[in-house]
Amino acid sequence: MRTLIRNGLVITASDELPADVLIEDEQIAGLAARGSTLAQAWSGGVDRTVDATGLYVIPGGVDAHTHMELPFGGTFASDTFETGTRAAAWGGTTTIVDFAVQSVGHSLREGLDAWQAKAEGNCAIDYAFHMIMSDVSESVLKEMDTLVDEGVTSFKMFMAYPGVFYSDDGRILRAMQRGADNGGLIMMHAENGIAIDVLVEQALAAGKTDPRYHGEVRRALLESEATHRAIQLARVAGAPLYVVHVSAAEAVQELTRARDLGLNVFGETCPQYLFLSTDDLARPDFEGSKYVCSTPLRPAEHQASLWRALRGDDLSVVSTDHCPFCFKDQKELGRGDFSKIPNGLPGVENRMDLLHQAVVDGHISRRRWIELACATPARMFGLYPKKGTIAPGADADIVLYDPQSPYVMSAETHHMNVDYSAYEGRRVAGRAKTVISRGTVVVEDGEYRGRAGHGRYVPRSTCQYLH
Repeated sequence: MRTLIRNGLVITASDELPADVLIEDEQIAGLAARGSTLAQAWSGGVDRTVDATGLYVIPGGVDAHTHMELPFGGTFASDTFETGTRAAAWGGTTTIVDFAVQSVGHSLREGLDAWQAKAEGNCAIDYAFHMIMSDVSESVLKEMDTLVDEGVTSFKMFMAYPGVFYSDDGRILRAMQRGADNGGLIMMHAENGIAIDVLVEQALAAGKTDPRYHGEVRRALLESEATHRAIQLARVAGAPLYVVHVSAAEAVQELTRARDLGLNVFGETCPQYLFLSTDDLARPDFEGSKYVCSTPLRPAEHQASLWRALRGDDLSVVSTDHCPFCFKDQKELGRGDFSKIPNGLPGVENRMDLLHQAVVDGHISRRRWIELACATPARMFGLYPKKGTIAPGADADIVLYDPQSPYVMSAETHHMNVDYSAYEGRRVAGRAKTVISRGTVVVEDGEYRGRAGHGRYVPRSTCQYLH
């Protein structure tokens, strides 16, 4: 099957050019300048021609931080691999990297097998896995070597959530040392969970039970302290470090210092920290519970630091940390006790459009949009150049993006399996018109044409910024 995309503006992390793109089966076969002899030669020998006049032709998004079906606080994230990957496709994302979870007392393999079983045959787009490490032992450290060889090359650890995912500094150091040897990248949830638990207890004892106190007890200083500590442990281990969902200006400062020293330290932020704030957490009538996530939303003045860091690469990736819980019967578990509100927001469908809005608003360039949302996450997690770019030999994961198709985000029209939108009523300037996954059209002109099971599991190489 040969498909020719004509008359669009091809945008990658490095280039913008009027070009035609030829797809053969599941891969990109070539690019040719619009009107060139080569482009004209292609036009006569294809099975389908797609006119992209007025559209951007961009790589499919790579969301390197999602949590489908994650158990948390006595419930489960409301998106399954089927519903969540379908919603991702609607939003122009064609690859996710989700998190398999090791339970305490169990092996990494058991956790990975359980998540493979959840995903297999259910995904609309391609998928891969990080591994959450909850229990570090000698046998688990040896398993890290095996998983890296098999294409699971990143391992998430938590300085937060004592009694659930938490690892102390000794366990973190040992895992980092192993990663330095086997090429595995340690991803860190950097918050001082021990101190936070003290502040939670004190807040509840003082009758401070509303959702807004979730943000007040998870202080920015406790994020920056943990970020600093994680960086120093990585230096001791001689290991790279990737800090997830950075939300606070003080944590950005720690990352900036580390990168100024030339350390292999990378940071990620999420749309919620760029577009939402503690004003949302403080919404009345328990509406603020919809915005409970960790790290928490910060006062709006932190956003300038995040945007500046994204422009300067002290923050390198924008992922979603998509972990949705319905307001009814899930977020409501925390009425009268903010600590019982399931932590997480929906967003896998919104990321590409919100970042395009950031282009329109002047925060970032079009190429930086693609770098943050497609190319850098693909490179960071060993998926490039099959994912994250438009080039010969890459997977034909392509989005025809209409930059002048404004719409208003709403739970009434989104495709995520959750009963509210974190961005309800927000107007954005553009949206995906056609989404192609490995040469197959999955969304076109407002119609879903994909299927569960089209998405394939993708083993990954190690972080390509370390080669």
